[in-house]
Amino acid sequence: MATKSIRQIADELGVSKTAVRKQIANLGLQSSLRKNGNQFAVDEEQEAKIIRAFCGKSQTENGNQFANQTETSSRTENHEVSDLVSVLQTTVTVLQEQLQVKDQQIAQQAQTIDRLSHALTAAQQTAAAAQALHAGTIQHQLSEDAGQDTTEAEPVQPRSWWSRFFK
Repeated sequence: MATKSIRQIADELGVSKTAVRKQIANLGLQSSLRKNGNQFAVDEEQEAKIIRAFCGKSQTENGNQFANQTETSSRTENHEVSDLVSVLQTTVTVLQEQLQVKDQQIAQQAQTIDRLSHALTAAQQTAAAAQALHAGTIQHQLSEDAGQDTTEAEPVQPRSWWSRFFK
C-alpha cells in the first residue's frame, strides 16, 4: 500500500497543507494517520476520502458560484426584460394616441367630403338648369328668327294714306 504525505496530497489538489489538515480534522482521520519520521503518512483509502471531500467542496463552491452567476444573470435579464416591456408599453401608448388623432382627422375629412359632395350636386343641378334655360332661350330666338324670315320673304309695300280707307 502506497502512502503519501500531506504535502504531496496538497500539491496534487492544488491547495495548501493547512487546507488538507483541516479536511483531515473534519473527516476525523487524525487518529488513524501514521507518523513517518516528522511527517504523517496518508494511505490510499484516507487519500481517497480527502480527495472526495475536496471534490465535493469544490463542486459545492462551483455550484454556488454557478447559482450566483445564474441568479445575477437572471436579475440582469429580468431587468432588461422589464426595461423592454416599459419601452414597448410607452411605444404602444404613443401609437394609440397617434391613432386617435388620425381617427379624428379622418372624421373631419369625411365631413369635408360630404359637404363638398352636396355642393357638387347643387352645382350640377344649377348647371343643368342653366343649360335648360339657355337651350330654351336659343330655341325661342330661333323661332323668332324663323318668324321674321317668313315676313321678310313677303315684300313690304309702301302704304299710302288713302289705303287705310279702302281695305
